[in-house]
Amino acid sequence: MNPLISGLSAATYRSIAKPIFFRQKPDAVHARMLKVASVVQQSSAARGLMHASWAYDNPERLGQTHWGIEFRNPVGLSAGFDKNFELPPTVRAIGFGFMEGGSLTFRPCDGNPRPWFYRLPRSKSLVVHAGLANEGVEAVLKRLQSYPARTLADFPINISVAKTNSPAAADDTEAIADYTGSLHYIRDTGIGDLLTINISCPNTYGGEPFTTPARLERLLREVDTLQLVQPVFIKMPNDLNWEHFDALLRVASRHSITGVTVSNLAKRHTPLNLAEPLPDDVPGGLSGKPTWERSNELIAHTYRTYGDRFTIIGVGGIFSAEDAYTKIRLGATLVELITGMIFEGPQLIGQINRGLVRLLERDGFANVGEAVGADS
Repeated sequence: MNPLISGLSAATYRSIAKPIFFRQKPDAVHARMLKVASVVQQSSAARGLMHASWAYDNPERLGQTHWGIEFRNPVGLSAGFDKNFELPPTVRAIGFGFMEGGSLTFRPCDGNPRPWFYRLPRSKSLVVHAGLANEGVEAVLKRLQSYPARTLADFPINISVAKTNSPAAADDTEAIADYTGSLHYIRDTGIGDLLTINISCPNTYGGEPFTTPARLERLLREVDTLQLVQPVFIKMPNDLNWEHFDALLRVASRHSITGVTVSNLAKRHTPLNLAEPLPDDVPGGLSGKPTWERSNELIAHTYRTYGDRFTIIGVGGIFSAEDAYTKIRLGATLVELITGMIFEGPQLIGQINRGLVRLLERDGFANVGEAVGADS
């Protein structure tokens, strides 16, 4: 990381690039970014320049090893940004320690009608209504297999799996077959370092059926039969009260689940303290700062109750090193983000990692693992 270039990048993004991007429709900006980055990342010189300019490496302070997997830092890309794993070289180059892509479904899915995204700039949020658009698990796994081994070496890949957004997968039996069909493909190819079962996407046909204990029990019984070798996480909802949330965790604790990702988009708009009006006709779940408080509460509760059972990936409202550190001290071993990068720029990842080292040193922790759960 070059601090001068990183600082200039942040200022340039804030004063020039972001105002230009935010005057355009977010769907168009996202699609254009995917196309440009997929071309640029083919150049090793471009990847090297991005890494030298923006990424911060300090494995002594930030590195962790879990389940035999090495994470060079605890900051990952959350699912939903790179739905089809088109950008692992770029994601690695800008300094993420790992990435979660998808969610992938058994069948290809066009997702919901566009637009998929709506910005709430003052609330530091995006309203997301993509509906699990992806090319399907078979096609995406072939893409992952096509990357040179060096691209994914020491860069853990977390594959998120969901049920296809279709009436054909709305019935519980069909939905479970959809999940397990994808997991079969993943198991047989051996692709992916971690797996995440997304039970909480709020933007799909049939809603979130597996956020009830009995139905989650049925799903996880079938997942157990696959005897997956990768650590398996569950992507948890944001809107449940602790009693309901805890009931789902109790179910998960009886199965071969390694951890939980806390949490998904906020689907209920009315309780949120938004800084600007959200039109009633804009559907979708909210990302970013509106998820911050509830995500933190659920992380803390989960760590206090299940810290010896589940590893926690903290998601929701991370825009700075202090934000990431808050989730880590509440109990998150790893953290993921998307919206913070969209609002602050790609140099944010290195700045978060550099800031984490400063915060660890301030508080007397030798490494990030010592800080996990310090406030719970």
